[in-house]
Amino acid sequence: MPDNLRVYSAGPLTLVALIAVIGLIIIVIPLLFLGLAGKAITSLVGLSWLSATALVILILLCSFVDIPVWKIKRTTIRMPHCEDGQFPDAFTPDQNGGLWETTLAVNLGGAVIPLALSLYLLDRVSLVANGNMLYLKVIAGILIVAAMSYVTTRPMVGVGMRASLFIPGLTALLCGILLAGNPGLSAGVIAFVSGTVGTLLGANIVHLYRSGDLEVTKISIGGAGTFGAIFIGCLLSALIA
Repeated sequence: MPDNLRVYSAGPLTLVALIAVIGLIIIVIPLLFLGLAGKAITSLVGLSWLSATALVILILLCSFVDIPVWKIKRTTIRMPHCEDGQFPDAFTPDQNGGLWETTLAVNLGGAVIPLALSLYLLDRVSLVANGNMLYLKVIAGILIVAAMSYVTTRPMVGVGMRASLFIPGLTALLCGILLAGNPGLSAGVIAFVSGTVGTLLGANIVHLYRSGDLEVTKISIGGAGTFGAIFIGCLLSALIA
């Protein structure tokens, strides 16, 4: 053994302490995140901290639930591989060609619940604010976020649609502050609704015409590729409420 190589041995107590620290980190960090997220959502939706935290947990759990709503089919012609030197007949279907079928689904945690919350928040704020002006500001915010989401979303063959993680939420945050004039409940609601609806519109719905060319078995509105952007947008909007 070289003289400059030192070997340290750890006793059983050291290993137990290390495992305990790792376990605390794994448990405490998610709980801390949920607590902060619940605290932020509290002022926006008008719920208690416990109810708001439960709502955040519900959204996260429901992000794994996709509700199928449609089937997208596309007939494809593939050039068969030629091994004997003969010219292949591209118009004769074989086992490698055929029909691709893509399931169009709506994500429960990334689309249905945020849209329901958007309607609730609009109804809540319209009681204390000028309803018509609020709706015009929300529509403007939706269009701006949808445009930013559209240009920053990347349809990827074999993967699906991938929205930018932070750009839609930050755009919605700026729209809420600028359109409302100052941080507050109205700004938070504008940011929340425009971030949710605008991201779903620009990152998913407007790109649906490309669904048949992505070669994926399922496209989820508000699901994989979009949920992270919507969730971050919800949390950012709650910070200015």
